[in-house]
Amino acid sequence: MPSEIKAITLHYLIDVNCYLVKTGGDFILIDTGFSKRCTRLEKELESAGCRPGNLKLAVLTHGDFDHTGNAAYLRNKFGTKLAMHIGDSGMVEHGDMFWNRKRGSIIFRMMVPVLFGFGKSKRFKPDLYIEDGYDLSGYGFDAKVLHIPGHSKGSIGILTSGGDLFCGDLLINGDRPGLNPNMDDPETANASVEKLKSLKISTVYPGHGKPFPVDIFIKNNKG
Repeated sequence: MPSEIKAITLHYLIDVNCYLVKTGGDFILIDTGFSKRCTRLEKELESAGCRPGNLKLAVLTHGDFDHTGNAAYLRNKFGTKLAMHIGDSGMVEHGDMFWNRKRGSIIFRMMVPVLFGFGKSKRFKPDLYIEDGYDLSGYGFDAKVLHIPGHSKGSIGILTSGGDLFCGDLLINGDRPGLNPNMDDPETANASVEKLKSLKISTVYPGHGKPFPVDIFIKNNKG
């Protein structure tokens, strides 16, 4: 039976998507949004039926603070386990979005935690490190983890048995579906895209922008 997917879009500096997946009587959340929009996220989760104990897992597609900002709060509030790739774990443990990445300017590095609200209280150590091929069926979700680095070294996607892909920030849907231009390693990102093209994917659920059929992305990005 296909899982129910609820998109929750939070706006602060930009729009960012979280995806709530219903797995029987429980839930899994993919990404957690900005910490400055915690109240909005909490209301959306509770209106969907999330309660302490049934939001079993939050899968974080990468370490950027617009995707991990509410993770620590959700663990405290709902008892949610937090899962991500170890390649980005230092970002959330140390509050440094440039950990294991090429370094941005000093001023930008100083501004990021302030803009995204990722102080010491938001930092956390993941409960679970997940790698390529990790099977989520133990949480009632018929899906597997894909390691798709490029935007960051620890970027992951989640591919369901029905062909739904949650791609984090590898792909976006702005004016049209495409590769995110903001890449830590463009060559690696292109290799990740080629990896996706070899898989059975129907619909892409990006971190930014509306879901889109994968065929549109492939058509727009031939060659």
